[in-house]
Amino acid sequence: MLDKASLKKIRRIMGKEAMLNTPADVALYGYDATPALDGVAPEAVVFPQRAEQVQSLVQLANQENFAVVPRGAGTGLTGGARPIHGGVVLSTQAMNQILRLDTDNFQVVVQPGVVTGDLQTRVAREGLFYPTDPQSLAVCTIGGNLAENAGGPRAVKYGVTRQQVLALQVVLPQGQLVRMGARTLKTVSGYDLVSLLVGSEGTLGVITEATLRLLPAPACRSTLLMVFDRVDQAAAAVAKTFRAGVWPSAIEFMDRHCIRCIEEHEPAGLPIDAAAVLIVEVDGSRPEVTSAAERVQQVMSEMGARSVQVAQSEAEAEQLWRARRSLSPAVAKIAPLKINEDIVVPLSTLPGVIDAIHALAARQKIKCVCFGHVGDGNLHVNFLADPSSQEEVARAEHAARELFALTVSVGGSITGEHGVGTTKLAYLGMEHAPEALAAMAAIKLALDPRGIMNPGKVLPDELLAKERGSGPAH
Repeated sequence: MLDKASLKKIRRIMGKEAMLNTPADVALYGYDATPALDGVAPEAVVFPQRAEQVQSLVQLANQENFAVVPRGAGTGLTGGARPIHGGVVLSTQAMNQILRLDTDNFQVVVQPGVVTGDLQTRVAREGLFYPTDPQSLAVCTIGGNLAENAGGPRAVKYGVTRQQVLALQVVLPQGQLVRMGARTLKTVSGYDLVSLLVGSEGTLGVITEATLRLLPAPACRSTLLMVFDRVDQAAAAVAKTFRAGVWPSAIEFMDRHCIRCIEEHEPAGLPIDAAAVLIVEVDGSRPEVTSAAERVQQVMSEMGARSVQVAQSEAEAEQLWRARRSLSPAVAKIAPLKINEDIVVPLSTLPGVIDAIHALAARQKIKCVCFGHVGDGNLHVNFLADPSSQEEVARAEHAARELFALTVSVGGSITGEHGVGTTKLAYLGMEHAPEALAAMAAIKLALDPRGIMNPGKVLPDELLAKERGSGPAH
């Protein structure tokens, strides 16, 4: 518990207007976007504007042993921004400046509170392109993207957040303010600490500044909609597209349940009698795009597509992407509880895995909505349940366990972009050997010996206690 003296010290660091600590003010910060998780209100919420304030807060947390929970926009889906051990939520909302746009070197320096979509709009005015495009890009922030190693539809061609990061400024868990990485396109001096911090979910430090790689904006894009009467044909068409020599910027999959959700929520003209649809985007120079779009159409026809529609304008293309982006809220509207898992599997296994997912949902008598960024094997599997029925919720949770076992059995991963947070802690051992988990715990304990940085996330408290040789810090 934070006593009055500690709260006074925190207020002195942040300033009177940059701290909340009344129950009404802090209640909202006990939640993120993870469905059906109870909130645990923090004891205070702070809004630093400078890295030095973050550093002073973390140093104080070490001295007085309270938790610091970094938070971006709160759009995470695995409970990573929830302060389960109380303490202080550190919101990066006020650190929202684009500090430097270097068009000569194709890079930009930003604070963590910059909204991802706003960054894309700003660099586009210079003919540049920041490719990472999570579905929540209109509200999510760069800091949250860095913490979760966010992906999105265009990750298939351009990679996830980690591939865009050149350098970071970070406050480490013991209060050191350090820079890591370089402003060059490559460096191999020392350990790759940038890659270690990106995706660490706020457990290894607070990112206070990032230098990000930019690309020249593609001259042209083409968006296509493919309709299939069989799910396995749509799934098999993904790998076939790559084998045909086409590397799309995005390939999105939606099953029949997705299509119906969208058409009931925000009609987009999708065929409700289809078993599945694919949305494919190709980009590049105009000749490249024309050639790639023609090859995609040929492949999809060969793989049994019932129809292939090419968007004839930017407005038509945007309508297709708007339909895809509306899917999560559409599902949420019809499902009181959705267990949303984001597995990743090898491309060659997609047809069998998607069939197996629907089969396991049928065995558990649970509704299932399946969609995702299948261009890189990333599927979002949503098991729907009535939260008033404990028996139905238990069947949905059992289906999730079966899903993870299936995923690992084909060489996949239990999370592709949502992270571990708290919701996937129990399943980490399915994917990682005990020796690997022990190595992760050793890194955490070396950097954060007091366990103050976003405790209870990514690695189980029990594992850290075992490696520490004593009880958990909190």
